[in-house]
Amino acid sequence: MCGILGVVSHIPANQLLYDGLQVLQHRGQDAAGIATMDGNTLHLHKGNGLVRDVFRTRNMRALQGNAGIAHVRYPTAGSAVDHNEAQPFYVNSPFGIVLGHNGNLTNAEELKKQLFVQDLRHVNTNSDSEVLLNVLAHELQSKSKGLRLDKTAIFAAVSGVHQRCRGAYAVVAMIAGYGLVAFRDIYGIRPLVIGMCDTDCGPEYLIASESVALDTLGFRFLRDVEPGEAVFVDLEGKLHSQQCSDRHKLNSCIFEYVYFARPDSVIDGVSVYESRLYMGEYLADKLARIWPDVKIDVVIPIPDSSRPSALQLANRLNIPFREGFVKNRYIGRTFIMPGQAMRKKSVRQKLNAIGMEFKGKNVLLVDDSIVRGTTSREIVQMARDAGALKVYFASAAPPVRYPNVYGIDMPSRAELIATNRSDEEICREIGADALIYQDLEDLKLSVRKANPAIVDFDASCFDGIYITGDITPQYLNAIEARRNGEKDNKPEDDDQMELELAMSVSSM
Repeated sequence: MCGILGVVSHIPANQLLYDGLQVLQHRGQDAAGIATMDGNTLHLHKGNGLVRDVFRTRNMRALQGNAGIAHVRYPTAGSAVDHNEAQPFYVNSPFGIVLGHNGNLTNAEELKKQLFVQDLRHVNTNSDSEVLLNVLAHELQSKSKGLRLDKTAIFAAVSGVHQRCRGAYAVVAMIAGYGLVAFRDIYGIRPLVIGMCDTDCGPEYLIASESVALDTLGFRFLRDVEPGEAVFVDLEGKLHSQQCSDRHKLNSCIFEYVYFARPDSVIDGVSVYESRLYMGEYLADKLARIWPDVKIDVVIPIPDSSRPSALQLANRLNIPFREGFVKNRYIGRTFIMPGQAMRKKSVRQKLNAIGMEFKGKNVLLVDDSIVRGTTSREIVQMARDAGALKVYFASAAPPVRYPNVYGIDMPSRAELIATNRSDEEICREIGADALIYQDLEDLKLSVRKANPAIVDFDASCFDGIYITGDITPQYLNAIEARRNGEKDNKPEDDDQMELELAMSVSSM
């Protein structure tokens, strides 16, 4: 999962992009990057770490221009943290292009071979985002007329990308001397929204992974980028858009609503916060139905994503709601952290129990989901150590039984606690007295209730149905083999970590 931004403004873009990345920091914590455009010149700075750690004053001063893109990253598809794979990526042919990508291509290896043999392009990293950049560059070159671009050629190039690329991708790209291009895969798996700000100099446009970035930066929400659609904002500030696929159909990732997105975001017409309230209602109804005789003294959320669901569940069942854990906000999200040992160690650093809310009580802990079980197991034990008599556990999402191949870091079936385990076995694994999961249909209803126009979702991590139709057991085995064969990267020194580049590109 990653966060992306793109802006065409009448003021320097560097501060806008930096502030936007801070708002999207929850979508990726291992790397960050900003690329800006000043005339025909692109400026890029990126590196490993949080946004606040990657950028210094000298870096910001070098990021000149009123247009640019930005990216926060965590590794997907089992890739390790590699500073060479921080985004945006850059290619100098044919026009000078920088690109940021949220998602995961499922045919990246096939495309890499095509690029080398047919397109005569070389990919320098293991990142599928660099593959996507080179596919886009090739399509732009083939669709341009005399090495000059117009919006027709750009939309034709994106159409070519849709025909060649499979998987999930929300993309922002800057073409030197031309402007900002953004597009979304034909299923709209990953979110992308457009915002506008009216100024005395004319409109400014911001494209982002979540609407919360628009709100924070003072942009008015216009709409979501449609599945298969491309948006082009030229350097005069004019917005152009076109549907670039005749096979588009919205199947947004339902896990965005469960966990990844901020509650104050709106994705595909759905308030994330509202959908989580409905998740709590449906979970409460199921709990009342199957646990009619279970005595619960208090409902306690696992901060932060589960709080709306836990609050609504408690209200619906007329059970006291209490905050039982204090979160250290300077520790990263454990789900995103690479490496099981690091996740387990960080749980106790991240959360601390308030003893009085547990001592002598039967407590119901509510979490947004259970993925690997590491956090759940540690939290159940923390509740017992704080004096809880009984510890019940509720998940606002169904069991995660299948790998996600569309940009979420859960590709290994061996890492998923629900794979090949019954609910009773999972309950024993996490040490709870009883465990209840949300039903998948109720989860879908929770999102549809917030926007009845949404019909289908990507729920592959829950039901094993991969909407791109190209995921085989062999593909999953290959991902897991690649993941298991990785070695931890050693930290680089400051000089090696410095990934600053100023690139002069003349439009032709």
